[in-house]
Amino acid sequence: MARLRNRLGGGDPPRQRPIAETLKETAVGDRCVSFAPILARTRSVHRPVAPVAYDCVKLIFVRHGSAILISEFGEKPVKVGDVIALAANTLCGSEPEDSITVTTLYLDRDYIIDQVFWQHAALLTDRWDAQEFVDELYSEPAQILSLGEDRAGMLLPWLDELVGLSLDGPSPEKFYRMQALLFAVLDVITPYVKTTAVRRSPTQRKSIRPGMPRHRRFAPLRAEVRRAVALLRDAPAERWTLDRLADAVHLSPAQLSRVFVDAYGKTPLAYLTLLRAEEMARLLRETEATVEQAAREVGWSSRNHAARLFRQCVGVSPGRYRKLSREPRRAVA
Repeated sequence: MARLRNRLGGGDPPRQRPIAETLKETAVGDRCVSFAPILARTRSVHRPVAPVAYDCVKLIFVRHGSAILISEFGEKPVKVGDVIALAANTLCGSEPEDSITVTTLYLDRDYIIDQVFWQHAALLTDRWDAQEFVDELYSEPAQILSLGEDRAGMLLPWLDELVGLSLDGPSPEKFYRMQALLFAVLDVITPYVKTTAVRRSPTQRKSIRPGMPRHRRFAPLRAEVRRAVALLRDAPAERWTLDRLADAVHLSPAQLSRVFVDAYGKTPLAYLTLLRAEEMARLLRETEATVEQAAREVGWSSRNHAARLFRQCVGVSPGRYRKLSREPRRAVA
């Protein structure tokens, strides 16, 4: 349920993509559209979708059917009247029960932070302050909001109009109408969003956690950061250390860590953890490799260590994930 071919990608989603690319690929008929901070799509899903992370905030409204959702909170059912709220950089997958129809809103994280800045302008000094405030206040990365069928039903005309306005790509003339519709939707669902003042649950992450790294619309300005990302993507099973990666891109470890977090919102090693978890999930779905073999193939020498990080990223243990991926009705692959 929770996804449409976006963050859960409609079939075999790509690895990790910046929001601009994500939004392009969600265009109807795979027709590319220009970047926009707000995008809406309605689709029906009939087959499982594997956990994958994207760089945008997603609100997924269940309109018909039901599904089993897998994310950092584990496995949970979703049905008509539920809204799935996914922070940027959050892995999530689903298995529809027969089929499910959802409307998904894709929202640029910087755009959301701007709204929070003005919402709390009396408390916040600048947008950096707003970003930290958002991370603290909305620190649960994946939530299921149970609005109920009646309350969720009142949102459908607004969602349908947002979808219609999104079909032909961004239009400056329609921006304020789209923003007004979005604000009307947020006004209804925001009271249902769980907030916390202090990070305290296992899913409340910091920059060292392996949630999907923060991509920008444009590539990082530092060539060294682009090179570091390419090295990690090309060889995730390598025994990377911060020192080795920094040496490869000719920066000090402290420098690399700082510019990498600034560009992607995550440390290089947190980024690497996510790459390995995604590849391990693929091996568990598509091969007969044991959990230990899959762990070693992606670069983890300890089975227990791999299982802990995999569960932290995907929401279930490797064994449970494989079982789900091979069940005819409940697989999450």
